[in-house]
Amino acid sequence: MKAVHFGAGNIGRGFIGPILAESDYEIVFVARNEKKISLLQERGQYPVTLANESRDTELVKNVTAVSIKDVDEVAESIAEADLVTTAIGMSALKDIAESVARGIKLRFKKKKRPEPLHIIACENGIGGSQRLKKLVYPLLKPSERKQADELVAFPNTMVDRIVPIQQHKDPLKVMVEPFCEWVIHKAGMLDGFTKIKGVRYVDSLDPYIERKLFTVNTGHCAAAYFGYLEGFSTIQEAIANPTVLKQVRGVLQETGAMLTQKYNLDSKKHELYIEKMIKRFTNPHFTDKITRVGRSPLRKLSPNDRLVRPAIQAHKMGLKTDHLVAAIAAALVFDFVKDPEAVKLQNSIREHGIGYVIEHHLGIPDSHPLHSRIADKYNECFSSHRSGDQPDVLSQL
Repeated sequence: MKAVHFGAGNIGRGFIGPILAESDYEIVFVARNEKKISLLQERGQYPVTLANESRDTELVKNVTAVSIKDVDEVAESIAEADLVTTAIGMSALKDIAESVARGIKLRFKKKKRPEPLHIIACENGIGGSQRLKKLVYPLLKPSERKQADELVAFPNTMVDRIVPIQQHKDPLKVMVEPFCEWVIHKAGMLDGFTKIKGVRYVDSLDPYIERKLFTVNTGHCAAAYFGYLEGFSTIQEAIANPTVLKQVRGVLQETGAMLTQKYNLDSKKHELYIEKMIKRFTNPHFTDKITRVGRSPLRKLSPNDRLVRPAIQAHKMGLKTDHLVAAIAAALVFDFVKDPEAVKLQNSIREHGIGYVIEHHLGIPDSHPLHSRIADKYNECFSSHRSGDQPDVLSQL
């Protein structure tokens, strides 16, 4: 079997690649980095090391790569593939839509009876595959869309593995945490699909997506933003601090209360899940920089992402949101000068004011009760941050 994967970064090589290789897929990475492309073509394999005590390493074999610039070769690869996956970021899906459409067109042209094709966007967000479909379909002719309705599926998915930014002498080497989870919406699959080893297929994906997004992603970025205010440089340092740990656990208890009520989850099991996720953040075998986890604050503060969305839902249910409000305020203070989004956020606050940003970037109107609470907590955090004092963001909780 053959898989085409868009993105030869750490997630693609460290997460999706090993799982597909375990199911005997030959993998074609579609990438931009010419050095990685050349090495993947030359070696046909690369090492993946687990961030555990023994540093277990496996070789992912039967791989190659093509350049995203080589549109004909990319289309040819898709035309011959059994599976297409991505790990490039939700915002970048629009950049590959034309390549995916070309591959589908060529597939239909070359084969009178083409085999079914599954296209799965393994991105850190909700509805990635369907978003990609909405970008691809307008690029197909009506007759091609009709054929794609029967032969091409875009099942949504949830993926989870922490892969920090890293530097190795070998550009292909990647270190990942031992934990990983990949869940696919079963109803989105076409009949006859060969299951991927290690992947869970479920009837309802939403509980898995929101549980992961509002526990792992919410907790991770909360640790980053609280830790940034406290002056720490890594997630491991931040979580080791009792104050930050208390703040993060408080955030996850609030998202947990919302999730258990919304999806009728077992509260005791979810509490164990929270503690397991916090333990992942403290993995001593790699260093995860706060500025990496906290990067792109505008995206993380958007209405449907990991901070604002659970806060709005919890408030609507009449649940506590004090810690979530504090995490949102801490994110609004994030002013790392090497992060373009952080710079843009701070410029917007200076130019328009915090109320404008809460309404227009976070999507929370000034009439909403959370608006004023976030603004007040932001002013508290901002004043302490500017003065150089360590802010007590829990002072009013």
